Amino acid sequence: MKQILDEAIKGGYGVGAFNVNNMEQIQGIMQAASETKSPVIIQASRGALKYTKMLYLKYLMVAAAEDNPEIPIALHLDHGNNFETCRQAIELGFTSVMIDGSLKEDSKTHTAFEENVEVTAKVVEYAHKFGVTVEGELGTLGGIEDGVGSGNILLTDPDDAERFVKLTGVDALALAIGTSHGAYKFKQAPVLAMDIITEVKKRLPATPLVMHGSSSVPENLIDIINKYGGTLKHAMGVPIKSIQEAIKRGVKKINVDTDGRLAITGAIRKYMAEHTDVIDPRDYFGEARKAVYETVKSKMIDFGTAGHAGDYKPKTLSDMIEIYKSKYIKKIF
Repeated sequence: MKQILDEAIKGGYGVGAFNVNNMEQIQGIMQAASETKSPVIIQASRGALKYTKMLYLKYLMVAAAEDNPEIPIALHLDHGNNFETCRQAIELGFTSVMIDGSLKEDSKTHTAFEENVEVTAKVVEYAHKFGVTVEGELGTLGGIEDGVGSGNILLTDPDDAERFVKLTGVDALALAIGTSHGAYKFKQAPVLAMDIITEVKKRLPATPLVMHGSSSVPENLIDIINKYGGTLKHAMGVPIKSIQEAIKRGVKKINVDTDGRLAITGAIRKYMAEHTDVIDPRDYFGEARKAVYETVKSKMIDFGTAGHAGDYKPKTLSDMIEIYKSKYIKKIF
């Protein structure tokens, strides 16, 4: 993932990180990436790993890579809650991990800055031995999704961000700028702290910045779900224009989960309501896959990712081991 995000800094675009739980999601994402010629980050939460029993997800991702050799792909652990979770993901073959040291292992309670530094630095030291990228987080988001979140927003302090990156050696830093996890993000258009992105980027120009809780919660997807039996309340997500402004200021990884869930749910509800005699899962899961493809394709275009898959030759984990090793040697001497 480090290479994907470093190239995004050079090119001035953002890269979507899309959460997955099953084959149809992965296939829909990869179809969009292939058609738009986009590098892509596919990420799995601890909930997804539990749902797929870990091993199944690994081989779905191997299939995605073999089927799309021309697309740079990173497999990323989303919101690892401790060192052991990150270690297991690395052992499974993940090329990137996030250690969310901003919260304790319960994924709900705030940690002190020093606690965050300690666990993040430990993960960085271990992961880099295997060529694996590490994302850290400073500050906390609103909302709760997949069991992660304190429910309270604690904005990132740029002074702390600068110290944090220097003390831990993380490859990417997730900022808290007022975004929120889950479908029910905001009752009105959010006012995001864009100045935090600008200030952190000024201090850490080589560090890719990350936006969590960045689904846009499109109204048309809510409407489809509710038209076919759903009872979702209307809420606002992060507008695409706000994400594009964040990309201009330095955000290079944009996490998208809720929009994919909404697209899948709406597609299945609609198909089953219109085909009441259906019994073949391939029929409605096929519609779900198509909905994921359409949603992700639009994100890749909006984030500016489209067309950049062929800009560079993807590095392997072995390549990254040597790069991290040389960085360590320079640091010592």
